[in-house]
Order: sequence, then structure tokens, then C-alpha cells
Amino acid sequence: MPISLTLPLPDGGLARYDLAGTPLERSSVAPAFSRIAYAAAHVVSDPRRDVRPWEAPAVDWERTMAFRHHLWSLGFRIAEAMDTAQRGMGLDWAGAQELISRSLAEAKTVPGADLACGAGTDHLDPADARSLDDVIRAYEEQVGFVEKHGGRAIMMASRALARLASSPDDYRKVYGRILGQAKDKIVLHWLGDMFDPQLAGYWGSKDFEPALEAVLSIIAENRGKVEGIKISLLDNACEVALRNRLPEGVLCFTGDDFNYAELIEGDGQKYSHALLGIFDAVAPQASKALAALAADDVATFRAVIEPTVPLSRKIFEAPTPYYKAGVVFLAWLNGHQDHFTMPDGMQSARGLLHYAEVFRLADRANVLDRPDLAAARMKNLMSVLGVGQD
Repeated sequence: MPISLTLPLPDGGLARYDLAGTPLERSSVAPAFSRIAYAAAHVVSDPRRDVRPWEAPAVDWERTMAFRHHLWSLGFRIAEAMDTAQRGMGLDWAGAQELISRSLAEAKTVPGADLACGAGTDHLDPADARSLDDVIRAYEEQVGFVEKHGGRAIMMASRALARLASSPDDYRKVYGRILGQAKDKIVLHWLGDMFDPQLAGYWGSKDFEPALEAVLSIIAENRGKVEGIKISLLDNACEVALRNRLPEGVLCFTGDDFNYAELIEGDGQKYSHALLGIFDAVAPQASKALAALAADDVATFRAVIEPTVPLSRKIFEAPTPYYKAGVVFLAWLNGHQDHFTMPDGMQSARGLLHYAEVFRLADRANVLDRPDLAAARMKNLMSVLGVGQD
């Protein structure tokens, strides 16, 4: 007998939904990939200690670290303390420091575990930044913290720099200073304003072509210190344009949660590596797909990864900054945490209809690892939100 529940429809009606997905079988060992694959990981709230979730959210460190072990067991590297961990939207720099130090220590207990950590300027209020030197000092503090704890940095985009910079030369000055003194190679991050409106005009222009020229000049001037660049513009043509012009040895990491399947597969000439928030939510499926691609089994890669794309597009639909809610929602449905509570109360950022459609698409993409549990939890959520269940 199929598992079924009642879900709302966009027209205000209700309908029974029968689950049809099939959970994937897990490999007993972490697979090898032919692409570098970072999963940007979320943090787990502790609702029992969450007295002021909008000011000082409590984090369940045990569950947060357990989720990182889940990702490592599937073969992923972890992009730590990034946008998916609610940097600047619930997790402040003090919380990020604890997250980074805990994850770096935890990685030492797992053979082969790897991670890189977000370093930005989010402890500097853009309104308080008076000069580029203020931005440089903020970056130095965060990159220095990551390096002091033995980590490698992902240089996050800076709201303060976006507010202060008047030309591409200002970006060249700031990035050149930080890259020039970095101990290890750094991954840059081009985060589009659909993810953060305060980053509009990054690299010195609101138009793609001038921005592309600016970031390529920064990479060329600091080639020995740049491992690669993550591009998150949700536009595959823009990513391919960047990828085709990167210097030899500088990697392109897709951050395109709309078009990642085709970008990772490549065009026969070049391909993108991955640094994706959606891999938090669809980790078993992405792991199986990437393992198939490494074995030159493109058919299986496509069969497994492509059904996750409609789900990802729903999770990352506008307003895109609220995608974190969908990622944590799926972690709850799949049993990685006992609740659907987020720092800053972010679970309220999406509505009933959104979560209902995410549930349907997750089922169709075989993303519900434990259908019985997922259905039971979804029934409870629907009941709380006014959709009664039989």
C-alpha cells in the first residue's frame, strides 16, 4: 500500500499525494570522484536552548558535526561557514569562528576528510566601513583565523567592499593585498545579487562583461595564489564564459544551483568542478552521480542527477536568499535532525505551498531517504500549518 498524505495545491485546494520515489542504496565506502566536489553545509539549531533565535541563535554542535560526517562519508569535501550556513543571515562571525574551529578539528578524526572555510568581512558593518583599508583589515582577520587553525580559505564576497568600491581598481587593490599575503591558495567567490542584493555591481560593474574582465585581471595578477573561483550567477552561459577564459591550472567551481548537472558534465572540452549548497540537500544522489561520472558512465550520471535539478530550482527560486530553508527542511525530513528550526527563524521564510512542492519534487527525485519518516514528519508539519491529515 503506497504511503500517502494530503498536500495543498496552488489554487487553494487539497489533494492526496502518493509517494513514488525509491531511496538510493548507499555505498559502504566513500566513492572517488573525477570532479572536485564541495558541499556547502548547513548548521543545526538547538531549539531547546534557543532563547533569542533572532539575536543569538543556539547551535546544536553535535548534530552539526554529525552532518559533516554524513557528507564526508559520501565522498564530499565541505565548504564550511559559507552562505548555506547562514553567514550574514543568522550566523555571525563569532558563531562562524566556532563552527570553523570545530569542523577543522573534526576533520582530523576522519581519514581523507577535507574542507575549506569561508572568510569574508561580515563582522564589519558596511555602514561602518570608511575606507578600503577597513575592508582589507576585516579580510585579514578572517583569513588569518582560518589559517591559524590550519584551514584553507574561500574568499567570500564582501558587502562592505561592494558599498565602498568605485571602480575595478578598488577590487584589485583589496584582493591583491589579501591574496598576496595568503599562506595557501584561495578559492574566490563570485556571488550574484540574486543571493545577496547588497552585492550588486560586484567587481565594479552591474554588467557581466566588464565584471568578467575585472575578475580575470585579478586572477591573472595573482595566479599563483588562486586555486579557483566559484561562480554563483544562476546563468550557465556566464559560467561557461568565465570557465573558457580561466588560466591553466585555475579551477572553475560551479555555484549554479539551476544548471549544475550540465556544467559538471561539461561540453566535451571543459567542465566545472562543484561547490554547491544543493549538495547538502541531495548528497546521496549527487555522490552516486559523481561516482558514475568518474567511471565514465554518463547515462547513470544523468539519470541520477537530472531529477534533482527541478527540486533545486524550486529550493533556490526567488527570493533566492531563503533557499537555506529548503535545505534544512530536507535534512529534517531525512532524519538528520529532530526538528525544523533554524537560526534567525529562517524556517518561516518559505510558505506552506513552497514546502509542499519541495516535498513532491524530492520524492520524484528519490531524495527522501526514509519515506516513512519523511511522510510522518510532513503530515505533522501540514497539520500544524492547517492542512489536516486522515
